[in-house]
This record gives sequence, structure tokens and C-alpha cells, in this order.
Amino acid sequence: MAESEDIFLRAKHRTFRGLSEDAERQWKGPFCFIQAADPQLGLMKAWRDGDCDSGGEEWAEEVELTKQAVEAVNQLRPRPRFMVLCGDLVHAMPGREKAQEQDLKAALTGTDPSIPLVFVSGNHDLGNTPTPRTVEQYCNAWGSDYFSFWVGGVFCLVLNSQLFYDGSACPQLKEAQETWLEEQLSSKPKPKHILVFQHIPLYLKSPDEDDDYFNLQRAVRQHLLDRFHKAGVKAVFSGHYHRNAGGCHGGLDMVVSSAIGCQLGKDTHGVRVVVVTADDVVHRYYSLEQLTTGGLDEDLRELLKA
Repeated sequence: MAESEDIFLRAKHRTFRGLSEDAERQWKGPFCFIQAADPQLGLMKAWRDGDCDSGGEEWAEEVELTKQAVEAVNQLRPRPRFMVLCGDLVHAMPGREKAQEQDLKAALTGTDPSIPLVFVSGNHDLGNTPTPRTVEQYCNAWGSDYFSFWVGGVFCLVLNSQLFYDGSACPQLKEAQETWLEEQLSSKPKPKHILVFQHIPLYLKSPDEDDDYFNLQRAVRQHLLDRFHKAGVKAVFSGHYHRNAGGCHGGLDMVVSSAIGCQLGKDTHGVRVVVVTADDVVHRYYSLEQLTTGGLDEDLRELLKA
């Protein structure tokens, strides 16, 4: 691994700040992390031009926004334990994305080395119908497409939601993730919380909403919800929608965060700050400007002192 890539959490199992995995299984008090989504280099101009099917010809805007996000996160105190990017890292579909990937990695290398980066695969990273080849390409560029890790007594699952949405071209990979997920959800010891990160939301507003490009199909959604409820998952974090959305049903929080990059609604370019306490997972979306100039709100800072 190149020296500039040391901040990237690339392996299936990676510990934090030199601590062993056993140490990270232990609760030591409140902490925060950053959830971001959809830097999607190349979409902003393509969206303005009405040519979103292209790979995107320019992405300087997204590069600057990513750098701004990095600067805002770096100055937070206490430092976030990690930052997760929930998919659509670039806009160009597999096979046309190399320059965008390189520029995104360059923009992210400014992240403080004490804040590992966790990558989640999106439909633009794998293709709307992923194949074994596109999954392999993603893994070579960004690390595993699904994996788990412990941090501060919390068990985190990173999932490849494209295999849930349309795994028809790689059924063996889809089945492998399903088997692995079942094993992970039944694993012991019991964590303080279980969190899930994926690109496509289970739903945008309600578990019984109609199927849409921006959510998982109802049958798939319900199957996952049943498994997550049974396992005690606290929250599912996603992107894909380029707007803030979500809801809490049956004690499970579905968190849909808007984009670092192109906005499709009225939200601003931003990231979500997540504070994890012994009893709860509290999150708030900040614009990049707001986070840069004001930092965390006082009530979140107080939670981190508990």
C-alpha cells in the first residue's frame, strides 16, 4: 500500500489507532464518527447539462467539496473515530472511472491519519447490475465490498447493497454475502450497538412505501428489516438519494444522508455527525460551511463528555 493510502480502511478486518480488535470490542465511553455519502465526482456538471448517463466530463467542483469536507472533519474535537463514505464515490460507471478515482483519493489524502476512512460500494462504483468483474475492480481500488469491524464496543457492518438490488449477474457473490451476513448478525459477544452502512436505503420514509429507484424492493427490504430487528441493529446509514430522509420504525433508525457532491433536493453539501453513547446513537446533518465555521453543536459536545 502506498504511504499516502495509509489512512484508508481497506482490509476486511482492520483495527483502529493501533488497538487490537479485542480492545475495540470493549466499551470505553461516548465517541463520534462521520457519515458522508455520494461525493460522486462528475455528476454535478452532468446533472446541470441533463446528461447524467455520461460518465461526467468535469469534476473540479466535487474535488473542492471533498477537500472542504476533509478540512471540516479534521478540525473537530474530539476527533471522530472514523469517517465512512456510503457509496457512489465517483459518477463514471466501471471501466471509465480511473481519473475520477485518482482525483478522489488525492482529495481524501488530506484526512488526518488518526481518522480512518471506510468505503461503501454504490451503484456507480459497481454498475447497476454488478458482475464478478466490476466487484473485483472495486475491491482492487477501494477494498472489500462487504466487511465488519469493531470500534469502541460497537459492531459495524458494511454491506454491498447492489447485490440486494440486482445480483442477477453474480448470484454466487450475492449468496456469499447473504451467508456471511447471517453469520455476522448471530455473532457474539453482544456489542453495545450494531450499526449497518450501505449505499441504497431500505426505505426513504416508511417501510411500506412503494418500490423506487432510490430504495430497496419491498420483499428484499422486509427480509432485511426482519433480520436487523432480530439481531438488534440500532441504525442503518445510507446515501444514494442525494437528499436527507429516513425514519425510525420499531426501534431501528433508517438514516438517509444527502451528498457531499450533487444535491437533488433543497439540502446543502454536507456530512452527518454521529454521536454514540452507551444508550443511544444521535446524529445530525451539517452543511460543510456550518461544520467548518461552527463545529459541533453544544448538545452533541455535552454527550461526548458523558
